[in-house]
Amino acid sequence: MENFKTSADVLFILLGAIMILAMHAGFAFLELGTVRKKNQVNALVKILVDFSVSTLAYFFIGYGIAYGVSFFAGAEELAQKGGFELTKFFFLLTFAAAIPAIVSGGIAERAKFNPQMAATFILVGFVYPFFEGIAWNNAYGIQDWLLATFGANFHDFAGSVVVHAVGGWIGLAAVLHLGARRGRYHKDGGIAGAHPPSSIPFLALGAWILVVGWFGFNVMSAQTLDKISGLVAMNSLMAMVGGTLAALVAGKNDPGFVHNGPLAGLVAVCAGSDLMHPLGALVTGAIAGGLFVWMFTLTQNRWKIDDVLGVWPLHGLCGAWGGVAAGIFGAKALGGMGGVTFMSQLFGTLLGVTTAFVGGFIVYGLLKKTVGIRLDAEEEHDGADLTVHKISATPERESLW
Repeated sequence: MENFKTSADVLFILLGAIMILAMHAGFAFLELGTVRKKNQVNALVKILVDFSVSTLAYFFIGYGIAYGVSFFAGAEELAQKGGFELTKFFFLLTFAAAIPAIVSGGIAERAKFNPQMAATFILVGFVYPFFEGIAWNNAYGIQDWLLATFGANFHDFAGSVVVHAVGGWIGLAAVLHLGARRGRYHKDGGIAGAHPPSSIPFLALGAWILVVGWFGFNVMSAQTLDKISGLVAMNSLMAMVGGTLAALVAGKNDPGFVHNGPLAGLVAVCAGSDLMHPLGALVTGAIAGGLFVWMFTLTQNRWKIDDVLGVWPLHGLCGAWGGVAAGIFGAKALGGMGGVTFMSQLFGTLLGVTTAFVGGFIVYGLLKKTVGIRLDAEEEHDGADLTVHKISATPERESLW
């Protein structure tokens, strides 16, 4: 059926892929502005290389696991698949590559570069597409079971759970294996250093790039022009606004919270953006904005989980909330389009979270035991980009840095 898609559909999904590709610049600058200056080069290099490694993992392994499609054929046979199928791969790749981009923010400033690239390949090649196939390609019959048991499939239109919750819970597993940055907490558990953002302008730029690209992330998840919905755009807008204002109030005007607030709202609305009434999207986003501020503060200050960008609260928890919220505000009783049930959404969300955390814990645990995943004390003190500088600081390149 893919061959019968129109050239306009190919262009539509290609533009969506390009918009989401641009979001990776947002991930980079959000991390760049949050980490200390000595680690900024590492943040930029890591996001770009992560995307490249993700492309190989998804091309050779992940896409086949999720959708049963292989690209191991001659160019003529690939061309016969039509522009849509090939461009769809590009579109879905940009979602898959968001997983290591999300994780990157949590493990910043103390993770080894090469082991993280290995983790990226395994996660994008195996862990992420396993749940992606369940949620978006009806793999393993789980969606059929949910339909028969609870009256509806698990619904995740644009990836609150499939992308964001999965990325956030993998990030939590990685952070727990790594431990806190040196000097972050005292041995008795007290806070030693707050490590404030190095550049609010860069942080804000990253947030804005992500916000703009998110309308490609959500609206163009329709994948074809005949399925495009203005409701998705409106709901994305309302959730973004709700998240911003809630984070402003809960975060007491802190600029870091304010610029993460819209992201929290957009994470949460992805799942039900095609079903909710705009007022439901506003509430969903507002709850997510407040949830992020509250849980970021709790994890950092009380639980001593050194998640640098707060990827578990932002993506893991707000994404899980979004999966459940689709079953609440997507219901007709609350002005939604219907076709969802709370129990299917809860089960699907828990399955995604469990898959991500267990998969991430195993991957990072194995890497920790075999090759190590953390910089030594000297490297961490000098900056997590030490390896990059060793490669780049030759006499002919010295002026570039």
